[in-house]
Amino acid sequence: MNPLRHDFVAGCLSHNASSPLPPSKRLRYLDVGCGGGIFAESAARLPTTSSVTAIDPSPSVYRVAVRHAKTDPSLHKTLTYHNTSIEAFPVPTTDAEKYDILTLFEVIEHVKYPAPFLELCFPFVKPGGWIVLSTIARTWTSWFTTKLVAEDLAGVVPRGTHEWSQYINEEELEGWFAKQAGWGDARAMGVV
Repeated sequence: MNPLRHDFVAGCLSHNASSPLPPSKRLRYLDVGCGGGIFAESAARLPTTSSVTAIDPSPSVYRVAVRHAKTDPSLHKTLTYHNTSIEAFPVPTTDAEKYDILTLFEVIEHVKYPAPFLELCFPFVKPGGWIVLSTIARTWTSWFTTKLVAEDLAGVVPRGTHEWSQYINEEELEGWFAKQAGWGDARAMGVV
């Protein structure tokens, strides 16, 4: 999925007519809830990346990410992991310390109160920057595939990993962002 995600990020950046990035600009990423580092490593390898800071509150997941990153010595200059949550991570005090892209991939469907959580992310993003996220839509197809098949029948993920009622539909996210000052330019892409 990372090629799709990188294409989507590039599309968001080129769509931002109010403050387009110069071609020589190298991006700073904050990957929140990075899991094992699948996206963080991929972003760190891009020639357009200056740095990737990746955070996850789970100690075991953090250890997996750090251990895997050590298999690629080229990552040590651009990729940094922190075992922390967004709530505990220091908020940047200047625009220069903020991030061009904040990513939340498969995170908010696990958050009990997504609106306050997303508001915690705002101060980390530079003016003209983007929050790019993916989540599972609340559809019968998603219930069937993630709850019934993945959890109950195949056992690919532990039972209770997902709470279908916490899945968020595209229109709900777009509507919420539209009400946030400076965050109304929402874009969406569906992936199956």
